Amino acid sequence: MTSMEDMRVLSIQSHVVHGYVGNRCAVFPLQTLGLEVDVINSVDFSNHTGYGLVKGRVLSDMELGELIQGLMANGVANYTHLLTGYVGCPRFLRRIVSVVGELRKLNPDLVYLCDPVLGDNGQLYVPESLLPIYIEEVIPLATIVTPNQYEAELLSGITITTRADAIRVLDFFHEKGVSIVIISSTDLLSPDTLLLLASQKNGEKKEQIEIAFPCLESSFTGTGDTFAAIFLAFYSSKGDFKLALELTVGCMQEILKRTLSYAKKLAGEGREPTKKELELRLIQSRDDILNPKGYPGTSIILS
Repeated sequence: MTSMEDMRVLSIQSHVVHGYVGNRCAVFPLQTLGLEVDVINSVDFSNHTGYGLVKGRVLSDMELGELIQGLMANGVANYTHLLTGYVGCPRFLRRIVSVVGELRKLNPDLVYLCDPVLGDNGQLYVPESLLPIYIEEVIPLATIVTPNQYEAELLSGITITTRADAIRVLDFFHEKGVSIVIISSTDLLSPDTLLLLASQKNGEKKEQIEIAFPCLESSFTGTGDTFAAIFLAFYSSKGDFKLALELTVGCMQEILKRTLSYAKKLAGEGREPTKKELELRLIQSRDDILNPKGYPGTSIILS
């Protein structure tokens, strides 16, 4: 197993000047947990799209290619991990496919975590034309995928209403060649409780994990980006699938509880917190990232 000091992550995600989504969510916990991180911003916006106005620029697929060429020409593209998140353009997504191929020529053991940021709560955030590219070209290259329930349903074509449905979805991704599949949250239990379902396949052996955790009463932005980064760090350092998930969920719960408490304080009594007030309190949660309280999960080994 690669030592922590030798791990290098390339994170290709969105970036905002103010607030927390994409690389603003990913880089801090990855670095805090000891991984070296290089960053490519797929977009560079003033703020996330939950605000009324967004200004900024979008990186083109050609510009992404140029950045990768520069890294390779200088001999610094020997990454152990690749993390990708929000992509809003088919051409850019196809360029990521070629990037994975180029990086794997340098390191065949590259771990690729694909967080397919498509939408949530029944709302698609990206062009529908991205879906077949993810399904046919991107997902088969991924080592780990971390969709939410809506994204998992979109990609698999399976509506999740039961645990059996969720297991069919997990198997769909395994059949595409993905080793670790994490549906980061589902609404299978109750309005007050979310359920994470995950599966790791190693040869003919599968380990399936379930973790139930409270559903907080507010809607947060950047949670999927943060979850993916923290899991990648814990799994890479611990090498234990179940433990990494338990630590990630525990860490996320502490971050969100701190964020909600602070947002309510800013909003004042009788007023619902705004998107601005609900920006993740990520920096203030540094100790929770370094010393997480694990959330207990259950494991089933299948062979």
